[in-house]
Amino acid sequence: MEKKLGQEDIDALFAAANASAKADKVEVEKGPEKYLFSQAGQISNDQMRAITTVNDLFARNLMHSMGTWLRMSFRVKLVAGEQLPFSEFLERLSAMAYICSLRLEPLGAVGLLELDLALVAPIVDVLLGGVGRAANRREPTDIEEAIMRSVIEMIVQELTLAWQSVGLEFAFEKRETEAQAARTMTLGEKTLCVSFEVRMPEMQGVVNLCLPAVVLNAILRRLISEGDRPRRRSRESAARMRELIAGSRVEVQLQLPAIRLRASQIHSLETGSVLRLPIARHEPSDLIVGGLHMGKARAVRTGEHRGAKLETPLYTPMIETPAGPMGGQRAN
Repeated sequence: MEKKLGQEDIDALFAAANASAKADKVEVEKGPEKYLFSQAGQISNDQMRAITTVNDLFARNLMHSMGTWLRMSFRVKLVAGEQLPFSEFLERLSAMAYICSLRLEPLGAVGLLELDLALVAPIVDVLLGGVGRAANRREPTDIEEAIMRSVIEMIVQELTLAWQSVGLEFAFEKRETEAQAARTMTLGEKTLCVSFEVRMPEMQGVVNLCLPAVVLNAILRRLISEGDRPRRRSRESAARMRELIAGSRVEVQLQLPAIRLRASQIHSLETGSVLRLPIARHEPSDLIVGGLHMGKARAVRTGEHRGAKLETPLYTPMIETPAGPMGGQRAN
């Protein structure tokens, strides 16, 4: 059976055909999109935010590890992260700086780490038994060079721990002169430059990290995808965490309630005297665990030990069931 088209249907068909023709014409006039080779290796805003998160983690970890090792205040703070041509990074190098090359695996690339020479003298002084005295900038001696190698290796280790989520590893290669550092990359290559401020009791300086941006693009995309992916803790990791926490030690105190005594009673105390407290024998005391009030408890004795019998806990312990976590019963 043939279908007859009305005038409205015919007008609609012609209008659709005209719209399609105009769209094809615009596409032809627009032509292929131009590719700018100058934008190769450009780091996006999302990637820069991910880099900032990683470098913040590196700064915190380095502050704690170096402070513990040196046994003194060692403050590290992320100052800036920007994308620069390698030539501009070389222009910003200090006249006297401790520069070393880093190997980036598995990318097979090379980066640079610059340490302000003002930080070398107090660090070496502490490691040799001093108090971290500041000194004028100068080239380190052979002994100081050997000591600084262990410091650089610790910095590189913390870099690897911060970037391990994307499989990037750093390895210390050797110390470089400024002329040798200038040959590690081409002058026009885009680099990621990250600056950290280091504060010690008598001196402060900077640590600069320079990485080739082109080789980082693929691994940075992985970093963003890892950050967007919701993290789920497996049952094995949760059980392992509970096992580790169960073996830790916490301070526990059984604290008597607040009472008032005459000053004369306290003044007359001497060895062997008994102080009578205005507290009922069955009145419970406060159980303090790790500085937190856990509930009311009574003082008891079990064998040769003294203990506390918990009566009214302030929380309900959580237990796991096949259906999921639920509140457990209170301890008696």
